[in-house]
Amino acid sequence: MSWRSERIWIELITGSRKTSNFCWAFILFLGSLGFLLVGTSSYLGRNLISLFPSQQIIFFPQGIVMSFYGIAGLFISSYLWCTILWNVGSGYDRFDRKEGIVCIFRWGFPGKNRRIFLRLLMKDIQSIRIAVKEDIYARRILVLYMEIRGQGPFP
Repeated sequence: MSWRSERIWIELITGSRKTSNFCWAFILFLGSLGFLLVGTSSYLGRNLISLFPSQQIIFFPQGIVMSFYGIAGLFISSYLWCTILWNVGSGYDRFDRKEGIVCIFRWGFPGKNRRIFLRLLMKDIQSIRIAVKEDIYARRILVLYMEIRGQGPFP
């Protein structure tokens, strides 16, 4: 989404609150919870999940490995949920022709550098380069590089 007038152009950046991130975090949470429950039920010798009888899974080594994968998956899904909650990567790009200023704002992880704000003069921008990259799924990703006088290029 963007907003544009004759002198100011504001481009809003989505960040980590995308539908795909919600889906991956939810799927990963449910899968890792299932692994942890199966590993725990093999340790206790009782059926916590009715789909997998605990007699079929021996605690050593299968139950330990499944518990480890469950705990690791819960850590990764909690990381994804935190990035969604904090909306990491969202922000805006503002181009002001009247004042000759480019402002780039992004939200980061909590801490000292949570707010990332760059204010650049348009006259200091030496070049703008667009690079097309393809990922594993054959999607094309456009990356905009700005080369600033004295700082070099950054995306």
